[in-house]
Amino acid sequence: MSSRLSGALAACLLASTALPAAADQFRRIATFHVADNLPADADPKKATSAEIIVATPDGRTLVYTDSPGERLGLVDIADPEKPAAAGVVALGGEPTSVVVAGGKALVGVVTSKSFAEPSGHVAVVDLAGRKVEATCDLGGQPDSLALSPDGKYLAVAVENERDEKVADGALPQLPAGFLSILGVTATGVDCATLRKVEMTGLAAVAGEDPEPEYVDVNGRNEAVVTLQENNHIAIVDLVSGKVVKHFSAGTVDLEGIDVKRDGIIDLSGKMTGVPREPDAVKWLDDTRFVTADEGDWKGGSRGFTIFDRDGKVVHASGTGLEMEAVRLGHYPEKRNKKGIEAEGVTVGTFGGRKLIFVGAERASLVGVYEDKGATPEFLQVLPGGVGPEGLVAIPSRNLFVTASEADGRKGGLVGSLVTIHRYGPEPVTYPTIASAKDTSGKPIPWGALSGLAAHPSEAGKLYAVTDSFYSQGRILTIDATKSPAVITAATIVTRDGQPMPLLDLEGIAVASDGGFWLASEGNPEHEKNKTLSQLIKVSAAGVVEKVIDLPEALAARSTRFGFEGVTVTGKGDDETVWIAVQREWKDDPKGFVRLLAHKPATGTWGQVRYPLEHGAGWVGLSEVTAVKGGLVVIERDNLVGPAAKVKMLTRVSLDGVTPAALDAAEVPVVKKTVLRDLIPDILAGKGHVLDKVEGFAIDAAGNAFFVTDNDGVDGSNGETRFVGLGKITE
Repeated sequence: MSSRLSGALAACLLASTALPAAADQFRRIATFHVADNLPADADPKKATSAEIIVATPDGRTLVYTDSPGERLGLVDIADPEKPAAAGVVALGGEPTSVVVAGGKALVGVVTSKSFAEPSGHVAVVDLAGRKVEATCDLGGQPDSLALSPDGKYLAVAVENERDEKVADGALPQLPAGFLSILGVTATGVDCATLRKVEMTGLAAVAGEDPEPEYVDVNGRNEAVVTLQENNHIAIVDLVSGKVVKHFSAGTVDLEGIDVKRDGIIDLSGKMTGVPREPDAVKWLDDTRFVTADEGDWKGGSRGFTIFDRDGKVVHASGTGLEMEAVRLGHYPEKRNKKGIEAEGVTVGTFGGRKLIFVGAERASLVGVYEDKGATPEFLQVLPGGVGPEGLVAIPSRNLFVTASEADGRKGGLVGSLVTIHRYGPEPVTYPTIASAKDTSGKPIPWGALSGLAAHPSEAGKLYAVTDSFYSQGRILTIDATKSPAVITAATIVTRDGQPMPLLDLEGIAVASDGGFWLASEGNPEHEKNKTLSQLIKVSAAGVVEKVIDLPEALAARSTRFGFEGVTVTGKGDDETVWIAVQREWKDDPKGFVRLLAHKPATGTWGQVRYPLEHGAGWVGLSEVTAVKGGLVVIERDNLVGPAAKVKMLTRVSLDGVTPAALDAAEVPVVKKTVLRDLIPDILAGKGHVLDKVEGFAIDAAGNAFFVTDNDGVDGSNGETRFVGLGKITE
């Protein structure tokens, strides 16, 4: 496929948008696809995972657990900007956690027959030889491992987890979990030193069935252990094997949060007495530790907490990280009970600053904070894969790495990823778009951006729409002169004083009278609430003035892949609304889709056909934008990551083109010219190729922009790429 500039855009000066320099922050420098590390004899369709990840002492190799593949994976990061597959080690069971001691990886491996018969062991893996050298039976299902700083002890949280399908997951469900302690040697672990620390009778919640989740060890050889479902925390002296302290993780009251799964991010709700139910835990020093309060059974505080070793809460983050997720379009509206689910946490000292990293599983982001005693200072948010659980700080190389366990390749989504960030004075590149605060002081909620349009006279002022992931159609105003771009306002599309229902807004164009034309895709194949594509005229305030349904000649031919982009040429009686249809309808020749032309003054319709590229998945249109003498179209496939091949801008000349009537036997086929391959622009952020490039606009100053749709963080990593392509001159 060619990639060149021609026609009306032949002399484009296309410069990437860069964020302002920010000293001593993290910048994403590479993304590694875990599927690239599959052994030759592995089924490439089977799910992979990078759940927990650590680094070797020299910081040049990453080691991750791949539970579905029952293996350990290695990634060579000698050059962190070019991570390379470094092989796998078969384990014969599901790995849950890993630490590295010298040249050995110590891995918790689950071999349970059932929840009622939990079993597992610690495997000693020689990293150089890529083989399991020994195993130590634990008598239960290991979850988390931690190595003491002096290298003498290995602490293993043996969870013996509950079956969530039994009694709605209620506790107790025996056998009880416990903590195991093993002595560490130069060749691995000494199985003869195995000690079992009982943890029954500690928690007020199901004390007879403790479920240890995560463990970490401080410089005093004290292990802090979270009992997640029990909402309890214990501190164990590894030398004596005794529980020296234990206390409830407590509860929190949350205000200004979304509490309903209704397709609306409404930040006016509240929850009281929510158990923290912490997952990951890390010592900040010998007297304080930080927990990621994910919740699992009844709780989840949507943030993190710093405790001292006596159980006193030093700092509770409240909803701060969740508001950042909303601001950046990462809020998972379908997970309202537990919100963003802070699951992972780690600590590292970079440039003399002790930093706390908190991974939000459902928001697919990591919050970075500087430990400043009582109140940590928020620094930035880092993107990664879907569900970042494994976090590892490598201060010796100024690197921070995340591992995402989710693999969505079976459903056409992105696979498990390892993401590498570097600390330093380089300009940060994420986010590329964020929202301002509304009148209540909360960030304007957004996500699933689809169509894009430009204000006709104000440079840098753009408009976007949100699609059917949300139950209310909205028009967002964007200030693209800022970096990152800023969503400054949101307007709900209303009809008869109420939000117009069943909208699937995929396109927006500024009408000649200052209002907007909106394209709603519809879905005639949906089991409930069947809808057809519609063209909708609204005022500048979002009030519906006219709804134009598909003519009968088109309605019978339509499919769920309907209206996508919309744009306007001409004014007054000459105003023509052009609409891009995403894929072939029932009577279209294969490989050709419609561009529809509607004249509001006369109510007439016309059509031309657009030739599509061939691709491994389906290929269709996402956007259409008027330029002098023609149209610019986004043409894309529905693939993601390395499989994606078609994400491009093309130009369609309308010179000498007369749209045919809807019942015409012959429909003209337009000629297209490839303007720009957008894949390099997407990859400029060092992430993966995102599926849905959905919006494109050229502002009043001739600057071009495109934006991707993050599907409302449903199966995606929540990332939105808003990219400026620079000034366009003829």
